[in-house]
Amino acid sequence: MRACRVGLVGAGGVAQRHARVLTGFEDVALVGVTDVAPDAAAALAEAYGGRTFADVDELLAAGVDAVYVCVPPFAHGPVEEAVIAAGVPMFVEKPVAVDLETAERIAGLVERRGLRTGVGHHWRYLHVVDQARQLLAGRPVRMVNGAWLDKVPPVAWWARRDSSGGPVVEQAAHVLDLVRLLVGEVTEVTAYGDGSPPPVADADIDSVTAATLRFASGAVGTLAAACVLGWKHRAGVEILADGLALSLTEDGLTVCDGAGERHLPADPEAARVAVDRAFVDAVRGVGDDVRVPYAEALRTHRLALAVAESARTGRPVALPTGPAARLTAAVADAAPTEPAGVAVDA
Repeated sequence: MRACRVGLVGAGGVAQRHARVLTGFEDVALVGVTDVAPDAAAALAEAYGGRTFADVDELLAAGVDAVYVCVPPFAHGPVEEAVIAAGVPMFVEKPVAVDLETAERIAGLVERRGLRTGVGHHWRYLHVVDQARQLLAGRPVRMVNGAWLDKVPPVAWWARRDSSGGPVVEQAAHVLDLVRLLVGEVTEVTAYGDGSPPPVADADIDSVTAATLRFASGAVGTLAAACVLGWKHRAGVEILADGLALSLTEDGLTVCDGAGERHLPADPEAARVAVDRAFVDAVRGVGDDVRVPYAEALRTHRLALAVAESARTGRPVALPTGPAARLTAAVADAAPTEPAGVAVDA
């Protein structure tokens, strides 16, 4: 079987990581890259092979088998629409958009076309995540606490709400995706931001966000997000179930139960390789282990945006379960003795 011909849209740090991983596969050929910054595209092509293209249409015309969409949150939409129109499988880096309307539109196009997709929630490929699921099987989860405590990344668009979506959407989405996988769907969130941007130029995002989560199962949880440090301090989830406490990060799983405490190490680099391997295998028709197709990533994106919306308004956001859940812009009226909320229609 001939090599899978892959094109890249975007030439930033995430695209460079995918290029490094993909060119390490014997059955992948990197056709080339396009980016709004031609110098960045040229540097990536020089480092990993392939050629540069003026735009996504020219890249698609080169005859690719799959496209990796590695653009900033605000740039999603037109690229995916072009790839879908061409009927080419696509891998989209998270977050899938800066808003919900764009993500919902792309999800609808993907569904109608029946297109093969994958999204870069690579934490699901950590082997300790499977071990956590096995340990939780049959045990009611009572509480989950998620956190992403980090710095402001060194890119100009990140500190702008309309460009990145903020720390919850752009960073903590990994944590929220794990929370959904291990605990189930969230039905309501209440969140607060500090209303004070981090000390970087033109920032308008909250420096810190704190949220409470209510799950369909009856479990409760919290999420803490911060971008006020100079380093990545902590990112992961803690889960309490009957007789069991789990602490899960990219680096490993700590298990506490009646037998004491034990730590199971993890390899985050292996997970980053595995997510690309699974997508390429699916495109080539020799595997079926894409754990986060676009429709599944959309559910995580809805949750992240619900947290961000609640933090912006200071009011609860409801997320009724259902395949057509959609975040509405209006805050529902409520009686004085009842909490008001933003509806997410099912």
